[in-house]
Amino acid sequence: MTGRGYSVVLAALVSLLSIPGISAGQETSKTVIGPRNIDLAEGANALLVGDAAEGVRLTLRGLQMAQGNRELKIAHSNLCAGYMMLDLPRKALEHCDAVIEIDDTYWRAYNNRALAYLALNRLEESEADIRRGQALRPESTTLKIVKGMYLDETQPVTERVEVDERRDAMNEPAPGDAR
Repeated sequence: MTGRGYSVVLAALVSLLSIPGISAGQETSKTVIGPRNIDLAEGANALLVGDAAEGVRLTLRGLQMAQGNRELKIAHSNLCAGYMMLDLPRKALEHCDAVIEIDDTYWRAYNNRALAYLALNRLEESEADIRRGQALRPESTTLKIVKGMYLDETQPVTERVEVDERRDAMNEPAPGDAR
């Protein structure tokens, strides 16, 4: 599975905790102590740098303290991605399903679940999740990559290479000729 590039796609889909009231590039005069659930934030950071084992460990700890659907969704989404990075697609499915139960419009969950289904060779389910994800986020680059992976599995391209040896034959000396 690691040869399929799942972890590259998943690293782009790790859900980060944001601090409420602050958007990118916006300055504020409020004092910010930090995210409410530091384990979820640290787990997301570990996943982003490719440390799946640590990311899953911290996210599981953060899941125990998660408050509200937003934190639950983020934790399960990151666990889905983390378990895929660890090559545990069945375990990943549990968390992808949990995300979709919380929010059936969260396109990242469909993307990650499509990867899990693909890893388990459940191609019809993978295709259905790709379609659902693309309906929610039609311009998603990561969903396009996952669709390409799906198509590689279902419609592989047969490489046809034709070697023309005539040129080499013209440069070889004839029998008995000395060069």
